Amino acid sequence: MRAVVQRVASARVFVDGITVAEIGPGLLVLLGVSREDAPAQAEYLAGKIAGLRVFEDADRKMNLSVGEIGGAALVVSQFTLYGDCRKGRRPSFDSAAGPEPARALYEAFVAGLRARGVPVSTGVFQAHMQVELVNDGPVTVLLDTAGLPQG
Repeated sequence: MRAVVQRVASARVFVDGITVAEIGPGLLVLLGVSREDAPAQAEYLAGKIAGLRVFEDADRKMNLSVGEIGGAALVVSQFTLYGDCRKGRRPSFDSAAGPEPARALYEAFVAGLRARGVPVSTGVFQAHMQVELVNDGPVTVLLDTAGLPQG
């Protein structure tokens, strides 16, 4: 799995011009699932992101997690995170998981965040979405589970 995690002051997702999800301070997580991923990757990544210390404490040091600041996560599926642009000009998405396995792992990831006490809103899986955010910092972190055991 791959995740682009952005600390946000706010974020929201639109489908067909209608707001389908919205958060205040917290994390926007753009999540990609590969053909190689299994539930272990979803669980690992949920734990990593729930505990990610990217929010400032009273001393202005990044020491707090999303839960510690009372924030939320907005999780948006994004298979294009597995776009391979090394050959030609059009990305190849051969490494991305198909829709059904990707949906199951996306949902497992969301459930893993919620199990750790993080309020989660989501985009609409497989929909054409517009994502609006106010990046706070800016703080953006890339996470990848490549190489982790699958079981």
